[in-house]
Amino acid sequence: LIMKFGINTFLFTFPFTNDSAKWFKTFKKWGFDGVEIAIDDPTTIDPAYLRQELDKVGLSCISVCGAFGPDRDLRGTPEAQANSAKYLTALIDQAVILGAPVVAGPVYSAVGRIGGAEPDEYKKQWATVVKNLKPICKYAQKKGIALCVEPLNRFETDFINTVDQVLKLVKDVGSPALKVHLDTFHMNIEEKCQAEAIKKAG
Repeated sequence: LIMKFGINTFLFTFPFTNDSAKWFKTFKKWGFDGVEIAIDDPTTIDPAYLRQELDKVGLSCISVCGAFGPDRDLRGTPEAQANSAKYLTALIDQAVILGAPVVAGPVYSAVGRIGGAEPDEYKKQWATVVKNLKPICKYAQKKGIALCVEPLNRFETDFINTVDQVLKLVKDVGSPALKVHLDTFHMNIEEKCQAEAIKKAG
């Protein structure tokens, strides 16, 4: 088992563009092994160029991180669902070029969508997300990319907050390409015991 230490570009620049590659030297100097590149608009970057710049300084792209606004929501309006599917497909394609094995984030919903849904409505939303994820995961599997779902805390989503919920989603979608991304910031709010939750996900 090899552990890599990476840094997310959200911390320093957003949206990420080709010009943002200037940070790579600094990240390497600080001792990181890789970079998680947060891509807001896939049309504003050249993944081949970024891969070249990463190679120059000896860093890898350990993950591509998605940014999910109101128009990217797999449980939203039909337009938002289609936008999200198109966006995720583009991220998968760019991850291949970047050499990143993972596309990660709260892929199921727009961040900040909270308020709670009645049980029947929640079930409908769940079914919609599962239906939408199946073809996306099939595409990811074909491309050799893992799509990693990140639970968020209750102040950022009302859909998936815990390891138990995300594991249920993975089971319901039933794709080997769908995996779990755990963020200890969110877990600190939602899990009774982070260690037990991590073991359960493992």
